[in-house]
Amino acid sequence: MTGTLYLVSTPIGNLEDITLRALRILKEVDRIACEDTRITHRLLEHYHIAKPLISYFEHNKSSRSKQVIETLQGGENVALVSNAGTPLVSDPGYELVRQAIANNINVVAIPGASAVLGALAVAGLPTDRFVFEGFLPLKTSKRKKRLAALRDEKRTIVLYESPYRIHKTLEQLKPVIGNRTIALTRELTKFYEEIIRGTVDEIIEALQGKKVKGEITLVISGCDVESV
Repeated sequence: MTGTLYLVSTPIGNLEDITLRALRILKEVDRIACEDTRITHRLLEHYHIAKPLISYFEHNKSSRSKQVIETLQGGENVALVSNAGTPLVSDPGYELVRQAIANNINVVAIPGASAVLGALAVAGLPTDRFVFEGFLPLKTSKRKKRLAALRDEKRTIVLYESPYRIHKTLEQLKPVIGNRTIALTRELTKFYEEIIRGTVDEIIEALQGKKVKGEITLVISGCDVESV
């Protein structure tokens, strides 16, 4: 009998945002594959869980995927977690899941916290249809090209952004997609949680002269259908 690969969602900030099922699975599996063992160790220590950890991140995912598959084929159950939120969403794991499926290994999702859905829910923008774009490219030319591709997108757009690039991103938004209504959510579920809503110009003004900290999710209104 092969083991089961569990995709376990973890808190995006507040440690209370984890399901009872997720805690049970983390206690029951044989091993936990995680992005950063230090971050996962803090979570496990908080809930008095002790399990062997396997480092699984972007730069070792190919070799570690093989190791995890062999572990699963040996009959052990493995939980995959990211540093925060739902695994595979702008985090490594896709390759592992594909290999598990190819090897007829059972894959089970343990739903939970998600910065994408949390930001979308509080943005005050349409939620019936949306598109998640993850992080924009680092290079300016590629970034502008990606934004240009979203110019005529009618669905609400959700992006992740680094605090080190948020000022630059906002400055690039207006000339490409216009002065749309957006919501900038920062440090969701944490002590310094902040949600700023307004036009691109208003958000730029609100952040002027400020050193932004923490993880950011941007929610951008879709284009005006009448203007397309």
